[in-house]
Amino acid sequence: MAESAGSWGYPRPDGPGGGSVVRRILLGSQLRRLRESRGITREAAGYSIRASESKISRMELGRVSFKARDVEDLLTLYGVADDAERGSLLGLAKEANVAGWWHSFGDVLPGWFQTYIGLEGAASLIRIYEVQFVHGLLQTESYAHAVVVRGMPDAPAAEIDKRVALRLERQKALVSENAPQLHVVLDEAALRRPYGDRSVMQDQLRHLIEVSEHPNITLQVMPFSFGGHAGESGAFTMLRFPESDLSDIVYLEQLTSALYLDKREEVALYERVMGRLCEDSPDPAGARDILRGLLQLI
Repeated sequence: MAESAGSWGYPRPDGPGGGSVVRRILLGSQLRRLRESRGITREAAGYSIRASESKISRMELGRVSFKARDVEDLLTLYGVADDAERGSLLGLAKEANVAGWWHSFGDVLPGWFQTYIGLEGAASLIRIYEVQFVHGLLQTESYAHAVVVRGMPDAPAAEIDKRVALRLERQKALVSENAPQLHVVLDEAALRRPYGDRSVMQDQLRHLIEVSEHPNITLQVMPFSFGGHAGESGAFTMLRFPESDLSDIVYLEQLTSALYLDKREEVALYERVMGRLCEDSPDPAGARDILRGLLQLI
């Protein structure tokens, strides 16, 4: 996975900054509900805080940071007078502006991927189908280095090292106290396509066998022998969050941007595809057999 949003709506607040993206989207969602329940237009809301209608739209989608004064003025406009309710929402606004740990990597990260990292770190369930290479959350350091170099052959060594460090930092969530459940289906092509030399690929396959035994990680492999399968549209990631009022998000990465889909009918289509991929792929024990077999071929 690499490091303009489409249609996306809502995304485990976890540590300092780790849940800032989620909090921002939660606050935006609540402000939208308050505005709509009062029958107030975005234009009128924008006027009340000396901003445009599009600014209100971006705030309600959680795509911008929040100024306490703006939130206070909107709450007054929406008739929220209860001190406890106002305090809760203003506290959420403050937390939403906490910078995530990944901001120190901002010089090598496009803005649209920073959003994804925030969502990934807040998810309680991450489901992935990958066809090009081993997913970043399961890459060894040497394999990650080979992937980054292949994708950015002209990048300076310092930038490559920083991108690899970011990938390894993301992986720490998988062994944290509140580790998410991770379910990955790798196409066999991702395992056969070499990145790095023979020892790099051997270490990567051994690493996959090892991590597949972790209780919060489920790894399956879609074998060539199955033929055509449900994942014909390409790689995707599905994120689920512990907050009951936040919908699942499907993340689709492109060369210079990404799509974040949360419409129920769109998510349902990817649910069905992921379900078929899991059903048609060998179980985790079978995946380990495939990995051991590939090890013998290298």
